[in-house]
Amino acid sequence: MKILLFGATGMIGQRIATELTNHGHEVTGVSRSGPVKGDVHDAATLARGHDLVISAIAPPRDGSEPEGPFLDAQRALIDGVRAAGVRRLIVVGGAGSLQVAPGLDLVDAPGFPELYKKESLAQRAALGLYREVDDLDWTYISPAVEIEPGERTGHYRVGGDQLLADDEGNSRISAEDYAVAIADEVEKGEHPRRRITVAY
Repeated sequence: MKILLFGATGMIGQRIATELTNHGHEVTGVSRSGPVKGDVHDAATLARGHDLVISAIAPPRDGSEPEGPFLDAQRALIDGVRAAGVRRLIVVGGAGSLQVAPGLDLVDAPGFPELYKKESLAQRAALGLYREVDDLDWTYISPAVEIEPGERTGHYRVGGDQLLADDEGNSRISAEDYAVAIADEVEKGEHPRRRITVAY
């Protein structure tokens, strides 16, 4: 499969590229500093001829208000994928919009770290944007609360809108196993037009 990957040089993007390449897919990695330079605003041109697009971009982390620019980037991505004639889109999402109780998202729960709040709210707004898209087969994949480089076990659980945690209350996944989940969604396409979450 020919796959276009935005955010290919990031912590998660690198691992997605490696996993998909190891599966035999042809991955074109795009980043501002990578071999293919560009960003989601170039999607209409860059996505042509690909079977699927993956976005591993994150909201701005420069201290500015991230929601507006991040939503603009997501709209540009959606419009560009449409213009390129690509139907499938997988989005690396955030965990803040996962529910921890009926009607309560993690980002709104007491004690949520202020450091990550604006980024999480931007990701939740992006999810709302995707939920209005009915002409593309998008999948928004929220990781566990804790995601960092680690072991590739090939094992993970899949959930929907509720946060997944283990018996001790920990919600975590390695970036390597998150990439495995992305590859599985690429190949199986089991969750079109919905958000899923993956965790141990």
